[in-house]
Amino acid sequence: MKKDLISLYDLEPTDFEHIFATAGRLKKMLREGKDHAPLKGKTLGMIFEKASTRTRISFEVGIYQLGGTALFLSSRDTQLGRGEIVADTAKIMSRYLDGVMIRTYGHEVVEEFARYASIPVINGLTDLLHPCQILSDLFTIMEKKGTYQGIRIAYVGDGNNIANSWIEAAARLPFRLALACPEGYEPDRAILTRAENEAKEGVALYRDPVQAVADADVVYADVWTSMGREAEREERAGIFAPYQVNRELLSRARKDAIVMHCLPAHRGEEVTAEVIDGPQSVVIDQAENRLHVQKAVMEILLTK
Repeated sequence: MKKDLISLYDLEPTDFEHIFATAGRLKKMLREGKDHAPLKGKTLGMIFEKASTRTRISFEVGIYQLGGTALFLSSRDTQLGRGEIVADTAKIMSRYLDGVMIRTYGHEVVEEFARYASIPVINGLTDLLHPCQILSDLFTIMEKKGTYQGIRIAYVGDGNNIANSWIEAAARLPFRLALACPEGYEPDRAILTRAENEAKEGVALYRDPVQAVADADVVYADVWTSMGREAEREERAGIFAPYQVNRELLSRARKDAIVMHCLPAHRGEEVTAEVIDGPQSVVIDQAENRLHVQKAVMEILLTK
């Protein structure tokens, strides 16, 4: 595994397996009440330019459970918010901290920070990618399905950072990925093209959500309007209406298909309440697993 986790392309297939095995071990130890403090004396800086529920809580609680300390740093409270260049911030924080997690808008910010930092940098989310979420999702799929190998995952909705990271995962691991996105809202073209050449089982982009969901083992929904695009919400609601994950669309998937959503969810928009709160939904387990998987990432990176 490389020094940083910026993109899922930073991981080889063996790295995924190492993360999942570590996450499973940490989850079991936590539930058995066993102490495990490999990060005692270590500090993680958490830089937030975007609001967060699951990312902040899971990283902050996770490093505490591993014996370390988290330091919350909003852009309003640091010199980054007043114009200090990223390179200076990265170099100085490398003298104070043992690792940094960044949740921001521009992906180039995380890349630049990692370029100048001498400590591990974890991408907690950018407008382009959300690798920690997809790692947690894959771990959840393994728990529910026994494996991710050979299964069909259908992503329905906006070609956003979640879609992009799913595409990167499909380029690294042997599962089939079908995406349904409206015209003009496709995933990043460079990411999709690379995956179409490298994917082990195949990546396909559809306009019709019914085609994407057909025989799927996993049906995945996400918000139609991501943070920073709130002004587009009304327009997007009309465009994305045919992409709602509802009972009728879910019926096109396999009978034992699971429903996933990275949350927060808008019931009645991208997914109906009866689906996301129904028996096939695993969204709460999925959210919990952010804690266990990110603990695994921190333990691996910060104990190198």
